Amino acid sequence: MEVILLERVNKLGQMGEVVKVRDGYARNFLLKRGKALRATADNRAKYDGMKAELEARNLKAKGEASKVAEKIEGKNIIVIRQASEAGQLFGSVTVRDLVLAFETDGVHLDRPQVQLDAPIKVIGKHTVTVAVHPEVEVEITVTVARSQDEAERINRGEDISTRNEDRDAAAEAIAAAGEFFDPEAQHEDVVPAPAAEEK
Repeated sequence: MEVILLERVNKLGQMGEVVKVRDGYARNFLLKRGKALRATADNRAKYDGMKAELEARNLKAKGEASKVAEKIEGKNIIVIRQASEAGQLFGSVTVRDLVLAFETDGVHLDRPQVQLDAPIKVIGKHTVTVAVHPEVEVEITVTVARSQDEAERINRGEDISTRNEDRDAAAEAIAAAGEFFDPEAQHEDVVPAPAAEEK
């Protein structure tokens, strides 16, 4: 189906362009959300009449989006989750979690604006793109950790996974060495078993 775009659509085209898309995508997303019109002769004339108004509305929305973008650009969201020793989360961090984290900071975002390809399932620092407007995108950092202290260590650049393993291995080595070389250790005298009598 051919449609006329009423606003810029990422990876598809600019406002006013006539593009060919799949019927389902056009009906269920573009037309339903008012992002496009069917490319008919009547709608082309309608678009020409609406063009100035659409451009003015787009400019205003872009200006408001730029203000929001300045607030959140480079922001670091910390999400605390339970995870295994290897850093694998028991669950995941989704778009909904990020939207809620922004709302606690007083910034309202819609779910489609947060461009997270797949849920976050491991501890660490992750970069996420937020499209506050089709023409305004910013990147934020999401730090996923087991505790606030661990989040601060991740943000300083420490490698949490190897650090825990090294610390555990070092503690085991010290404990083993302490038992082996302890001069105060009491050694029990071993009495040899009596020899069996011969008959």
